[in-house]
Amino acid sequence: MTTKDTASAKRGPYAKAKEKRRLILDSAHAVFAAKGYLGGSLQDVANQAGISQTSLLHYFPSKSDLLMAVLEWRDELTKSANPSAGEESFEDAVIRTALHNEKIPGVIELYTVLCAESITNAHPGRDYFTERFERLRESYTRSFSALAQEGKLRPGVDSAWAAMSLVALWDGLQTQWLLAPDTIDVAKALRAYFEVVLLPEA
Repeated sequence: MTTKDTASAKRGPYAKAKEKRRLILDSAHAVFAAKGYLGGSLQDVANQAGISQTSLLHYFPSKSDLLMAVLEWRDELTKSANPSAGEESFEDAVIRTALHNEKIPGVIELYTVLCAESITNAHPGRDYFTERFERLRESYTRSFSALAQEGKLRPGVDSAWAAMSLVALWDGLQTQWLLAPDTIDVAKALRAYFEVVLLPEA
């Protein structure tokens, strides 16, 4: 066996395991988006993936392990569109992210269902969402503070309040969009919010 053949043989099992893990995550994403963590079972995920529950448990020893992996996978799917510092304005980045997320099948459904469930007793996703909201508020507060320093935030608007309001508005709009996608325009509503808290361009 050549060195190249040996390398291919070593990569084979790893590649298969990676593909199987991806299959399980995609399946869990679909099940949890449709039924929630509480309503979706490991057997549902296994059936969706076309594998046995024993095989699933080989990769994810518990349902809570699978949930956290799905949430991390969800973050990876949306990471490339997250608002960040750069030439693009903060408000344009937020709008772009909202539009990007609408195009990823099930990602908004998954987030909305699991976020709502996370407030229930002993839900394994509670810390994830608590910490996520804290990070978002802190990040958006910094962005609004920077806009205030540039003289772009309307007088009397508090940066922390604007950040908290943006998080609440965005989540609420997404929920309404899920129920009435032909009626609710999330990007347009977010743009209108920025027109309220920011001064118009000179």
